[in-house]
Parts: sequence; C-alpha cells; structure tokens
Amino acid sequence: MVRAKKVPLRMCTGCGEMKPKRELVRIVKSPEGEIALDKSGRMPGRGAYVCPNRECLKAARKARRLEKAFSCAIPAEVYSRLEEELLPDE
Repeated sequence: MVRAKKVPLRMCTGCGEMKPKRELVRIVKSPEGEIALDKSGRMPGRGAYVCPNRECLKAARKARRLEKAFSCAIPAEVYSRLEEELLPDE
C-alpha cells in the first residue's frame, strides 16, 4: 500500500488562509535582525509566510502582522523593498 505524502501547510499572514508551503513566499528575519524575502525557503532565522500577491502583503502590513511575527518594528522601506521583490513586473 502506497502512503500519500503529507503536504506541509502554512498560514498566510495577510489573508489568514492555510495553504501548501510551496504556494507561499517566506519572509525571514535573520539572526542579525535583517528582514528579507527568502525565495529558497532555507535561510536561517524566524520566518513568516505570505501569498505571492500585493494584496496579502498590504493586508499583513495594515494589520501589523509581520511586526507581531518578528517581535520588532519594521520600517516602511523594508515593506516597499519586499513589495518590489515579491512581484517586480507589476
């Protein structure tokens, strides 16, 4: 009997939906305190997940969910950089 592989689920900090980990983008706070987009999903540090669209990032920003996840204040420049890196062609 073949067992089905378990798909890891993560919650989007913007919309709050549980989705497969592969469908979400990881935002990481490194041990040095730098916040960046983790495209590989393997960077060390505390991670938070968001859907790959601007609406979810804006919702997470408005509700200050990334600040809560990382327990620190996040400057506006970091949000603008994350938005540019998330979807650079729009």
